[in-house]
Amino acid sequence: MKNTLTKVPLIFATAVTLLLAGCTKKVAKVTPSPPPAPSAPAATLAASPEVIHSGQSSILTWQTENADRITIEGLGPVDASGTHNVSPNSSTTYTLIAKGPGGTKDASVRVTVNTVVSQAPPSEMELFAKNVKDVFFDFDKANIRPDEEPTASGDASFLTQHPSIMILIEGHCDDRGSEEYNIALGQSRAQTLKNQLQRSGVDAARIQTTSYGKERPFCTAENDNCWQENRRDHIVPQQ
Repeated sequence: MKNTLTKVPLIFATAVTLLLAGCTKKVAKVTPSPPPAPSAPAATLAASPEVIHSGQSSILTWQTENADRITIEGLGPVDASGTHNVSPNSSTTYTLIAKGPGGTKDASVRVTVNTVVSQAPPSEMELFAKNVKDVFFDFDKANIRPDEEPTASGDASFLTQHPSIMILIEGHCDDRGSEEYNIALGQSRAQTLKNQLQRSGVDAARIQTTSYGKERPFCTAENDNCWQENRRDHIVPQQ
């Protein structure tokens, strides 16, 4: 009986020791996941039109993402998105370089300059490119606004002095509104300029008109400056 009683404290002490050991068991530390890698830059570069005649200009349009240093070779640093008029003397490849924490992305476009544009003497076509300008319109309007009257008059003056040149007037619109509505608006704009040229002495037989509506934008950014670029009559010499 005495041996049994002396074992009880020993058993109790052992149980307490095991219980305390279980309570102080260490919990494994959770290692946090590493932060996600920076997103790679994205970049696009386009030219409209990509083929021009000597003396004419093209509009570069670009968009970038995940980049904080953007340059276009020959132009220097530029904003993350935008447009820029270029008038190269010869065919030129423009390269955009977008750099960011996630790496580097390049985008290129080539503007081809045609030196022979029609059967007319090249000097006359060069004069056309320098003197005949596009006429711009207000939103949802087809009438020639007062500040564009000098441009239309200058076009008429040049064309009356060069009666061998046939022209096509292209009516263009910004991208707001339906396709059908903008085709009709573009045609009205082209017809308005044709009528004004006729009143100034240009033979109607020399003038054709068409409308591209919003289908051939000169600028693709969604802002007022870009929309204004697209509301125009573009005059193209014909062979």
